[in-house]
Amino acid sequence: MTGVMVALLASASCATPGREDDRDARDATAPALTPLEQLGKSVFFDQRLSVGGNQSCASCHAPTFGWTGDLPLVNAGSGVYEGSIKGEFGNRKPPTVAYAMAPVLHTILKNGETLFVGGSFWDGRATGKRLGDPIAEQAQGPFVNPVEQALPDTSCVVRRVCTATYDVSLEAQFPGSCSITWPADIDAVCALPGAALRLGPQDRAKSDRAYDHIAKAVAAYERSREVNPFSSKFDRHLSRTATLTVEEKLGLELFAGRGQCATCHVLDKGPDGRPPLFTDFTFDNIGVPRNPENSSYMAGGQNPSDAPWVDNGLGAFLVTRPEWRGLAKQNLGRHKVPTLRNVDLRPTEAAVKAYMHNGYFKTLSGIVHFYNTRDVKPVCSESLTERDAMARNCWPPPEVAANVNKDGLGHLGLSQTEENAIVTFLRALSDGYTPAAGQR
Repeated sequence: MTGVMVALLASASCATPGREDDRDARDATAPALTPLEQLGKSVFFDQRLSVGGNQSCASCHAPTFGWTGDLPLVNAGSGVYEGSIKGEFGNRKPPTVAYAMAPVLHTILKNGETLFVGGSFWDGRATGKRLGDPIAEQAQGPFVNPVEQALPDTSCVVRRVCTATYDVSLEAQFPGSCSITWPADIDAVCALPGAALRLGPQDRAKSDRAYDHIAKAVAAYERSREVNPFSSKFDRHLSRTATLTVEEKLGLELFAGRGQCATCHVLDKGPDGRPPLFTDFTFDNIGVPRNPENSSYMAGGQNPSDAPWVDNGLGAFLVTRPEWRGLAKQNLGRHKVPTLRNVDLRPTEAAVKAYMHNGYFKTLSGIVHFYNTRDVKPVCSESLTERDAMARNCWPPPEVAANVNKDGLGHLGLSQTEENAIVTFLRALSDGYTPAAGQR
């Protein structure tokens, strides 16, 4: 048993607008936001920052669902969300924005292999190299993504933030950010998808700087204790103010041991001595099947190509970067290892969440069973949903067959009782834990 494990056990003696009530869905004990964090929060929940005035960041990253998609019907099917423009959808499941304190994308050498660490988005394309912060660079993407908030120009974001009535203004935090000479027709132009906005060189430079300031404010909010309160039962267990059940304790032991979950979802302390983040921010291909209910994979429709789409993840991004192109092939099919904090957070047991980059899995029990039996069960003869694959006692082939991780999963030899214990432990990672009367 590792020293980390001993210490942990010893402690135990995008189409529906963000709802206003989500804005205060936070731990009551979280410290007050700084002015910069408050500005970022206002931006995060502002539906005006979309071409239709109907979508905010929170539309796909809702606090009540662990800062990810909050539409159970969508999660139960495609897992991908409609943008501000009706009929336009993303092609990946929204990742959580909580506990996502990834470093700037970089490489490390481990056991003779070059691995990528950090960055944001499932494929790491928000590297953080320009702003020194992957979260800030990620925040800049959806505002002008045609299938998300779909504003035609970054200056439209700046214009709408500058004219907003936030508790903390952009101008107050970054003086001079809004001293831009706007075209007379800017508001009309910003309401048109794909429209061209003309600014003079000096005003364009001012707008670009202001856009970076907005992104940094959003990043500050996403790093705040309101978004990352570390208030789960597991955290109270670490501080000796709650006691894990026998099953939760077994799940933690299996998570760190025979289940090999902690190889990537690490139990080491986070930056500045904070509790574990349950991710090492690397990328992996665990052989997740294609989601047959995600129409992005089908030719035509949401996928304008004549051929079925394959999500090559990090590898597809690396092809676009000359300095990393030579490492693209060995990273095809790899996606960001997500945090497991709030992995089960939802308003009710009946509310469905989607998991993995393509939303294939709908249950934690199915994920754990896949990790345990992927290489034991026969390969399904057709593309099946998680439910149908479980019913037929097979697993579909991986979406990307190259680079599938064969070392830490697939044939773990766990019993049903042990699988259940891991799931029970994962449920102890949801923020907002309050013990029942008489319990810890």
